[in-house]
Amino acid sequence: MLNRLGIGPAAEAVYRIMLAHPREDITDWAARLEIPEPMVRDALDQLSELALVRPSTEDQSQVRPVNPLLGFEALLARQQAELVAQQQRVEESRAAIAEAISRYGQEYAVGTGSGIQFIEGVDAIREHLEVLNSKVRDEFLTFAPGGPQTASNMAASRPLNRRLLERGVRMRTVYLDSIRRDPPTMEHAGWLESLGARIRTAATLPNRVIIIDGQTALVAADSRNTGAGAVVIDNPGTVTLMCALFESVWQSAEPLSAHSTPSPGGLTRQQSEVMRLLSRGNTDESIAKSLGVSARTVRRIAAGLLEYLGARSRFQAGAHAVQRGYLPSTPD
Repeated sequence: MLNRLGIGPAAEAVYRIMLAHPREDITDWAARLEIPEPMVRDALDQLSELALVRPSTEDQSQVRPVNPLLGFEALLARQQAELVAQQQRVEESRAAIAEAISRYGQEYAVGTGSGIQFIEGVDAIREHLEVLNSKVRDEFLTFAPGGPQTASNMAASRPLNRRLLERGVRMRTVYLDSIRRDPPTMEHAGWLESLGARIRTAATLPNRVIIIDGQTALVAADSRNTGAGAVVIDNPGTVTLMCALFESVWQSAEPLSAHSTPSPGGLTRQQSEVMRLLSRGNTDESIAKSLGVSARTVRRIAAGLLEYLGARSRFQAGAHAVQRGYLPSTPD
């Protein structure tokens, strides 16, 4: 029940028995649970780290459980702070990637051994992917923005993905949350997982990216038109930055099997992202592109947020969001 809060089964059992019998000690709790005392002590260490137990004021050698109303509220606040810090790291990584690609693109010409090569057109990109796939040894990482995937893209990728996974290559892919409402894309993602791939989803993704063995990256040249061309990068410094970006997004993304749940503030990740992008002045169309949904869906979400926040305009909604702690008081 409490595993989503970072509380393991043993720690939860100990916490429950402490709440029911707060005057007893470790020996008594171990006896009631029929587990060894060292296991109870390990559970107490975990509960202490989560601030769910504290030393007794009457006897400093004993511990007592913290009232759940207080303890869980503090734990949620702590997790929310960690989420904010994680998002900040994602934004910093995105900025570093954009700066690095911009700098390298200006300093080096294509084909001069600079570690950057431009490929034009969907067919050329697919051919280059086939060549790169034949060279993959260990790991294949992908950002797949755009929301629900096209039938042609999924069909074209299946043979390549199957060969990689059958060779034992570790594959991790991050899609947009919006694929969860598209049965064909979910079926494709489930098929990948059945072969051993690991799939997660995120509210937004910075661009279409493929990273191979931590040494080569394929990045869409235009995030608004990913079929127009791609940039192949094997410059070590740039690829290292892109690997860091992937790991940061991966840690904050949800596993495919997870059911998207509201954040501690009561909003889903998609609602929170729409609110953040609206506060930055993004248009409905650009937000739709980022989330892989239609502009109509964005307008529906925005209308729901206005109603939820009790606001009569998007400007007022932004002010209410700041007041309630959904958005920072200063722009990011």
